[in-house]
Amino acid sequence: MAHALPRAEAVGAEAIQIFVSSPRAWAPPPPDPDGDDAFRSACDLPVFIHAPYLINFGSPSPETLARSCAALEFALRRGAAVGARGVVVHAGSAVLGNAWDAAMAQVREHVLPLLDTMPPGPRLLIEPTAGGGGALASSAESLGAYLDVLGRDERIGVCLDTCHMHAAGHDLSTPASFATALRTFVRAAGRGAVGLVHVNDSRDPAGSRRDRHAAIGHGTIGRDGFAALFSTPAIRGVPLVVESEVGDHAADIAALKALRSGA
Repeated sequence: MAHALPRAEAVGAEAIQIFVSSPRAWAPPPPDPDGDDAFRSACDLPVFIHAPYLINFGSPSPETLARSCAALEFALRRGAAVGARGVVVHAGSAVLGNAWDAAMAQVREHVLPLLDTMPPGPRLLIEPTAGGGGALASSAESLGAYLDVLGRDERIGVCLDTCHMHAAGHDLSTPASFATALRTFVRAAGRGAVGLVHVNDSRDPAGSRRDRHAAIGHGTIGRDGFAALFSTPAIRGVPLVVESEVGDHAADIAALKALRSGA
């Protein structure tokens, strides 16, 4: 994490998202309270943590469920230590024939008790996925149903991903369609629930259900559509984070700033 703030400054970031453990492994790193305190003291940007991609509370595997609980608990506790606003976790999927209702019962059974054990800290932000492989939340409708199962708990919010929205079937390729999709998802999430937006173009067309990010303006959404991020009142003030290849971060941030200024 010592590299995060210099990198953020180098690319002109106004908000950052970090991993506090490997995104593709279960084992957490050793505790580093001194490093966490130093990061928190030095950082004056909104900070978000992305939990590991492996977490899936819709899995019927007891081992996966146990590991998911441990990984999310680690991310939430580390998020509190570094002063994060939110911890992003993918909505998960129903696998091995698990029905949506059964998978969502597991989500409720494990996520809400876990949050009950947490001290005040970052909000848990559910990220709808691109829609493939038994996704539990990808469309606006399924996101609303997902949050209903969790009782619309105030400790739980939403992180939207523009590539995921597009891939799930909400065409974002024009400013008008982009704005319509944003309003649709915000209504499904509820007032004040959207805490972060991942801003990514898509390498694949709308409805592809494929999660393949592209740099802004280099995918099937196109640069012009992203202007809706700054003209849609429903998400005014919500932080934006780009997730393109590392080499594209500065270019993507510059493109967003140009759109924000009307250039």
